[in-house]
Amino acid sequence: MKVRLLFCCLLAWTLCATATAHAAETADRDALREQARALEQGHGATSDTGAIITLYCRAAMAGDLFSAYKLGWMYANGSGIPRNDGYAAHWFARAALLGDAHAENMVKRLGVPADKPDCVLQAERNELQRVAQAAEQQSLTTRYRELVNTPEQQRIMKIVYKLAPQFGIEPGLAFAVIKAESNFNVHALSDKNAQGLMQLIPDTATRFRVSKPFDPEQNIRGGLSYLQWLLAYFKGNVPLVLAAYNAGEGTVDRYRGVPPFPETQGYIKRIQQIFALQHHPFDERITAPSPALPGILSAATP
Repeated sequence: MKVRLLFCCLLAWTLCATATAHAAETADRDALREQARALEQGHGATSDTGAIITLYCRAAMAGDLFSAYKLGWMYANGSGIPRNDGYAAHWFARAALLGDAHAENMVKRLGVPADKPDCVLQAERNELQRVAQAAEQQSLTTRYRELVNTPEQQRIMKIVYKLAPQFGIEPGLAFAVIKAESNFNVHALSDKNAQGLMQLIPDTATRFRVSKPFDPEQNIRGGLSYLQWLLAYFKGNVPLVLAAYNAGEGTVDRYRGVPPFPETQGYIKRIQQIFALQHHPFDERITAPSPALPGILSAATP
């Protein structure tokens, strides 16, 4: 009974989420169409044919039948734009696919092959670029996996995989920090009394409630907590986060960026050879951003 109730709740939630997403997409599509119509009718602005075509195009590509048919009609009749039967055939064909029988007849009447308009070609290029960028980002966040090649690293990474999602941290970033800090030595101890896998100094361990710094799970939890805090403090800027993890956030603030320490600069370079992303998602609720961040970012902008 409980399982059935849980399934029904999950199904209802899924259907509700799907309906909500569809409603949002429909609202966006309708808004684009109405913006185009307002411009076309000259409401509040001088009619701009290029903007009208762009808005109708976006709405049509989002599945708006009216916009697709309207574009077909505009190109077929040269209404405000040069006549183009190939473009008209393209838009009438889209309208036909969306269920308009008259549009299907218009495609037959035109008797020319459909030709993709510029806005469609540009949208396709944008989508290909988005997919390529997503694939590249995925590659940058997962390249560390080929370096997990010892039983001890695999044991430690099981802990990372369990904990990292709780803190919104990419496992690849945690891997790179652990490798740079301790090279996966659970008992690592530096001359500055930094302890364990993620080399927590006593103040940091206390700050993030780590009572047993040589316990792998506690140490990783503390290190991930600190990374989560730093990501919010520096708004996802990975080089600044790494500089702060190595030298302290106060030092980064004081130097208005990555401090000129060879150790810190080399530390960032070693980690970014493994985890190359320059920006990491962050939870702004964790802490307010660094007051020095606007100056740091403006100084870094050419």
